[in-house]
Amino acid sequence: MKNIADYSRQYAADGTVLRHPDRPAPRYSLTRAFKNFRLLMNDKENTSLVFKIYDALPSRQFMPRVQSLALSDHGDFLRQTELNIPEILDDHATLRKTPKGSLAHAYCDFMEREGLTAAGLVADAESIGRPKYDDMAQWFGDRSRDLHDLFHVLTGYGRDALGEQCVLLFTQGQSPSHGHLLIGWAGSWNIKMQVERSKAPIMGAAFQARRTGKGGVRLIDEPIRELLQQPLDSLRAALNIPEPTLYHECHRIWRSEGINPRNLLTPKSETGKLASA
Repeated sequence: MKNIADYSRQYAADGTVLRHPDRPAPRYSLTRAFKNFRLLMNDKENTSLVFKIYDALPSRQFMPRVQSLALSDHGDFLRQTELNIPEILDDHATLRKTPKGSLAHAYCDFMEREGLTAAGLVADAESIGRPKYDDMAQWFGDRSRDLHDLFHVLTGYGRDALGEQCVLLFTQGQSPSHGHLLIGWAGSWNIKMQVERSKAPIMGAAFQARRTGKGGVRLIDEPIRELLQQPLDSLRAALNIPEPTLYHECHRIWRSEGINPRNLLTPKSETGKLASA
């Protein structure tokens, strides 16, 4: 395994260091991760807890992935053409100029319906006070974060509790990390326990999401501006992202059982109501 200091002696084409020498060495802590996971299970809208879990479970493959993309000609092209992903994604007026049926239109519909912005996700991440560094690791990490809601649209997973776990497991399939693994699997199991009488294939949907991520084109490497202009249906086929059939089956079964998927992973005071629904 490469010594972490070696990354501080490598530079992208524009002179940006791969990993800033002042960036602290990652510290792996399962205790810290589980503490924040328990808090997240009681407040699933608190996105800052997600980033705390990621910080507690750093991936050994993170810097090799940064190196592979950031030091390539393609990575240099991405930085030149789409350095600020949230700025691109929050410009709905420009995105709406693309043809009807495009990923851009579907993304705008999704974000406007949910009352979300790409800038809001950035604010959540920055609310925990992590220092920022002028290096390629920062660029790569920010790019990974900024594509989360676009992943929702591309995969077809909603913002209900199971949809969020499935997007995280899709992401884990694309770029393996213990943080995505913990939240995705444990979160899915938590849902299953809340509605233990349900016949919905919850864990099957979770497994399917990870398989889709693992088998699909790695989206962080793709030019986002170009993807946004393409028809969503044909784009999914080109990226090898099939319909999330088991996720949809969970929703169908829950509707028949009188369970609202939007109410799952709520505070413990309401869990009993859900389990008996």
